Order: sequence, then C-alpha cells, then structure tokens
Amino acid sequence: MLLELIIENFALIEKIDIRFGGGLNILTGETGAGKSIIIDAVNMAIGERADKSYIRRGADRSVIQMVFRTQNKYLIELLKEKGIDLYDDDIIIITREIYNNGRSTSRINDRVVTISLVKEISKFLIDIHGQHAHQSLLYPENHIDILDSLAEKEILNLKQEVANKYYELKELKNKLASLCGNELERERKKDLLRFQLNEIDECDLKIGEDLELMSQYNLLSNSEKIYNVMSDSYEKIYSGNNRYLSIVDGIGNIVKELEDIKEFDNNIYNIYNILQECLYNIEDVSRDIRNYRDNIEFDPFLLEQTEKRLDLINNLKRKYGNTIEEILSYRNKIFLELEEIENSQDIIEALKNNINKLTEEYFDLAKKLSDIRRSIAKKFETKITHELMDLNMNKVIFKVNFINDSTQINDINYTEKGIDRIEFLISTNAGEQLKSLAKIASGGEISRIMLAFKTILAKSDNIPTLIFDEIDTGISGRAANVVGEKLAVISRTHQILCITHLPQIALMADHHYYIEKNIQDDKTSTCIIKLSEEDRITELGRLLGGMTITNLTMEHAKEMLSIGYNFKNNLK
Repeated sequence: MLLELIIENFALIEKIDIRFGGGLNILTGETGAGKSIIIDAVNMAIGERADKSYIRRGADRSVIQMVFRTQNKYLIELLKEKGIDLYDDDIIIITREIYNNGRSTSRINDRVVTISLVKEISKFLIDIHGQHAHQSLLYPENHIDILDSLAEKEILNLKQEVANKYYELKELKNKLASLCGNELERERKKDLLRFQLNEIDECDLKIGEDLELMSQYNLLSNSEKIYNVMSDSYEKIYSGNNRYLSIVDGIGNIVKELEDIKEFDNNIYNIYNILQECLYNIEDVSRDIRNYRDNIEFDPFLLEQTEKRLDLINNLKRKYGNTIEEILSYRNKIFLELEEIENSQDIIEALKNNINKLTEEYFDLAKKLSDIRRSIAKKFETKITHELMDLNMNKVIFKVNFINDSTQINDINYTEKGIDRIEFLISTNAGEQLKSLAKIASGGEISRIMLAFKTILAKSDNIPTLIFDEIDTGISGRAANVVGEKLAVISRTHQILCITHLPQIALMADHHYYIEKNIQDDKTSTCIIKLSEEDRITELGRLLGGMTITNLTMEHAKEMLSIGYNFKNNLK
C-alpha cells in the first residue's frame, strides 16, 4: 500500500508530506484548494509525461516521492531481475524529479530507471480512476484477464492446459515453417552445413591438442636460445674455462678445505655437510642440463608443421568456437541439423500430423474455456448493471463482447489464453450505442464504472492501492450514500484514496485529510492536514452546510459519522 506521499515545488504546493493509512483515505477541501494537483503529481510520479509548467514559480525543480509497502512476490522478483533491492525487504520508493530545462529523472529505491520500468512497476502498486489515463480497466487487452479472475479457481487448470497446448503448437509450427521454407534457401543451407562439417572433420581435432601444440611450438621456435642458455649454464656450473672455475669445482675446493677442520667444531661440521649435499645436488642438476641440451633438436620442418597445424585450429576457432570442445559441440549440432534437412520430407509429414492432432486438442480445450467464459460473462453483465444502477446510472447497458465468435477450427485466432478476444462495452444513456469503456467521456462516469468493477472484483484484484477522483460528479442523495458504502466495502481489502465533495462519502473515512489554500506574502500555497475526530465533524458540517454552519448542521454531521462507524463495524 501507499505509506507516504511527498511533493515539493509542484504547482501551488511548496512542500507536503502525507502519511496514508490502510482502508479508506478521504481528501476534502474547498474548490481550487489543489486537490486535483495531488492527483496530477501522483500521475507524474508513476510515469505520465513530465511537464515543467508544474514547477512552482521560483523553484528549479519539482520532486514527487511515493513510498509503498508490497508483499507481491512477482513484483519483488521483477525488481531483483532489474538489480533493485527493496528497503527492509518490502519497501519501494518511487521518485520523480522534473527540472526547469524540461529534463526529468525517475528513481526506484535511489536507482535511476527508465519511465517504462516505472510504469511497469507501478501497475502492480496503484490504480487511478478519474479523468487521467492510468486506468487498467480501460485497456481492452486486460478485459479477458478481468473476466477470468471472477472464476480463477474454476478455470485455472484449464487455462494452463490451453496455454501449454498453445506453446507446444507454436513450437511445432515454427519448426515446420523453418523446414518448409524456400527450396533454394534450403539447398544453400545444406551446402553450407556440409562444407562446415567437412572442414571440421578433415582437421580431425583431438581435445587438448592445441595446448600440446602450443607448448611444442614454443620449444621449437626458441630452441636455439634454449640451447645457448643451457650450454652456458652447464659451462658455468660444471666445466668452467680459463677465466673462472666452475661452480662444482669452486664448491668442491671449499668442501676439501672444510674437511680438514670439520672435527674442530660442530658448526663447521654442519656447514661441511650442507655444502657437500649442495655439491651432490649441483652435480645432478648439471647432468640434467647437459642431457637436456644434448637432446635439443633444430628441426625447421617440424616447426613449420606445428605452426601450420596451430593456424588451422585457430582458423576453426574463429568460425566455430573458442575451444576445441566448442568446435566439436558445434559440429554435432550442425550434423543433426543437416540430417534433419536431408530427411525433412518425412519430418514435415510427421510435424503436420502432430500439428493437426494438437490443433484439435487445443481447440477442444479452448472451446470449453470459452463456454465457461460466456457463462461467467452473463452473470458479470447482470452484476455490473446492478452496481451501476445503484450508482445513479439508471439507463446503463453493459455487455461483455466476444469479438471472436468463430466455432470453426480453421478460423480461430490462436493465443495462449484461448480463442476469445474480449472487450467490455457500455452505454450510459438511453438510446446510445454500446461503445468501448475507453471512449466514455465523463470523468465522473468513468470513476463510477471503475467503482462498480472494483466492488465485484475486490477479492480477485491484486492492485493494493486505488485512487478515485471525481467519483461524486453528477450524484447526490441515496446514490451518494451507495458510493460511500461501496468504497467502504472495497477498503476492507484495498487501500482507497478518494477525493470528494460529498459528506455521504466522506463519512465513511478511516483517515480524513483536509486540503486548503493559503496566501502569505503574495504567495499562494496548498497544504494538507490530517483531521482529528472533532475536526472531522466540523468538516462534515462544512460539506453539509457550505458557508452557513448551524448547530443543527453540526448535529447532523455527528449523526452521519455515527452512521459511518456503524456501517464499517458491521463489515468487519
């Protein structure tokens, strides 16, 4: 739910910090106080196009920040995929900054993100119903899911079966399309695969061969240098020359001299033993150096062959993989691909048979799902019509329109959700034609339609926070009471933010906020105050009586609050 909303330097707002509670949050205030500005700020925070004209005069930027708490596992996983960690495991903070130069930045938990990601995240957190465009129920592509949510347990397994058949069918069709492509292209493909197979097979690769060859190449290409170093080392260690003694002779002379005095002291004796051991080891090393030197071959032909083999392997690596293992793996893959193309006619026939069989299975399941949906739709139409009539839309006609009415297996529109395309249509006035929800012009009508939907869908709707703006347009009396009662019902399972002018709706508040406009030093600013129980009575009195608030008005306000408490207590 929405825990906190902070707005700085936005239109008339210098700075407000609103902490919302669960249940029904009501916002009231004088006309022009800035109630709609708050909705504009929220819309901008969750992805609406940035408009620098909203920046408060004298400021260089506007900042809107929304703090949410969520337990939505899908949303949490989505954020993790994007590299965004939640604060305290369940807190999401969305921040939008709008600058005077027209630029804007969005952040989620202090990480800069794209507007598209903000929109994707926010649709799991908040839904706004009013004159603005952030309204999930107005998008026809959502309507099939909304209808399905009314009987989720009943059709869940069937929907999964339909989806599984769809993806299985799609995979086979893609495979068939690749096999039944252009004949010339297939022949070219075969030639290419054969060439690649031959190129790899002719090389007769062995795993680890490249490492051995590289070691051999290093030795052969440096054999002269190695020979010279080893000869020089052997001379210095063992042979010596006219200018200096060998290391062996030098240490040998020292050992002979120490032999004469070793008995005089244990320390000398230990030194003698160590040097004698060193002498033996050096003599062994000198023999190893001589043997290594004597076995070095200067073989230009072998070097040339090694270099050619390495070039051949490296050429294959550039084409088919970074290692010999990858090259051989690629070879096995194209061998199977070539075999499939060469035997494609048999495979094509088998695929067509499987596709026909799967299509029939898919259609049977999808048709069964469609029949259930049509049954659900009839009941849904009746319920929505009844709810809208309660909301003073007495001439309303609501219809769940199934766009794909085909019952022929060859004419169906295949999707993972079945054969149905669904759109909700409505006529709000007598004599008007049915039309899409998105084409309803009145903000008040849109909000009431959404309220009717939410009343029915409250248990299955996973969006935790709902905002209703202008829901009271064009209603009064008993219809206003019904709107208030329906909001109270929905607020038991959702957090509701509702801007209203009607006391019949305001009386149902769990938390009541008053928005007012102040003028100081020729500057106008909007502020918001959370009302105490006593203040609520005064505000309800203002909503009831306007400019003139009498004792009778205040008594009426108290009575209305009491009615609200009784209604909400009976819901628990």
